[in-house]
Amino acid sequence: MKKLLIVYHSYTGGTRQMAEAAATAARGEQDVKTVLMRAEDCGPSDMLAADGYIFATPENLAAIAGVMKAFFDRCYYPLLGEIEGRPYAAMICAGSDGENARNQLERIATGWRLKKIIDTPIICTHGQTEEAILAPKTIRETDKAQCGEIGATLAAGLAMGVF
Repeated sequence: MKKLLIVYHSYTGGTRQMAEAAATAARGEQDVKTVLMRAEDCGPSDMLAADGYIFATPENLAAIAGVMKAFFDRCYYPLLGEIEGRPYAAMICAGSDGENARNQLERIATGWRLKKIIDTPIICTHGQTEEAILAPKTIRETDKAQCGEIGATLAAGLAMGVF
């Protein structure tokens, strides 16, 4: 059985909702085991045990969240040359832009020589004030559906052996 690992970090709940939507949809594929894991709990052995990945992170100060960066820092060199060619997708939760976070995450994945399966969406929450930035987020149903499509697509491709 193939394994899809979804690694995420969320402070205000937006990215968690996105990752959960992807996981729920991916779990519809019975020949794929889908694991949803917080970035702070994920290590190189978890990555090695998976056949494909979804990375979900908020953008903080024009970069991926620090917890997500720490995950990549912890795993990058131990996995270098070990996971090449595996499929991945990513999702960014941003207050306004998200481009730098997407670029940063995709550069890390390129360094691992992962295969990007789907363009990385940026889900915008429009949080621009201190109050809005720190407030719990609610992701729109249409955006959760887009995240679900990512999970379903990656799981189906793994099950069919396309990736």
